[in-house]
Amino acid sequence: MDTFNWKVESEKQWDSMAATWNSRSRGMWESGSRKDIVPFIKEFVPAGSKVCDLGCGDGTGSAKLAEAGYVVTGIDVSEEMLERARLNPQSENCIFNKGDLSDSASPDNHFDAVMAINSIEWTKLPYESLKEMARILKPNGYVCIGILGPTAGPRKNSFRRLYGEDVICNTIMPWELEKLALENGWRKAGEFGVYKKAAEQLPHASLPIELQQSLSFMWVFMFQVLK
Repeated sequence: MDTFNWKVESEKQWDSMAATWNSRSRGMWESGSRKDIVPFIKEFVPAGSKVCDLGCGDGTGSAKLAEAGYVVTGIDVSEEMLERARLNPQSENCIFNKGDLSDSASPDNHFDAVMAINSIEWTKLPYESLKEMARILKPNGYVCIGILGPTAGPRKNSFRRLYGEDVICNTIMPWELEKLALENGWRKAGEFGVYKKAAEQLPHASLPIELQQSLSFMWVFMFQVLK
């Protein structure tokens, strides 16, 4: 009998990481690997739109979206993360609810856009997460997904799957996510890579997209969900 409860185990792990994550989250969004994500979203989604931050963590990304003029709802599996988000004065204009990427407890056709940064890897079944995003989006809404690329280093949280053990993290590569999205009727509207300093010195812009993705620390997609 399978006794592994993904939601319970996921919440436990993220609760335990909440303090560490919160201490460096703002730096990632303001000057680090996530600094270009909200400007990228603004290229496709007009201010005033309803945006769901799926896997919002401590709410720093949600706050950045609100500062850009969006109406934001943050969803996370970790109650500890959500408490930190609600206590963050920068995110006072956001709403935060408990849920996960495959069961957000949000209404059908409610949001204009979804943002999911480094969260789809932390799901039991990434495919179910894509279906949930499509469900809560209005027709032709946008989804911005960021996933860690190959140079982000070994994913110790998913390594034990190679032994057949249950894990809460499913490592997924950029080309796998793109294929999954396109096979399910989504349209790729844009993308960009985030690179470590050493890779930034390489002429990656002149390389085929697959090689650019192979060098990335994080790859950020913008998909449009056609329905």
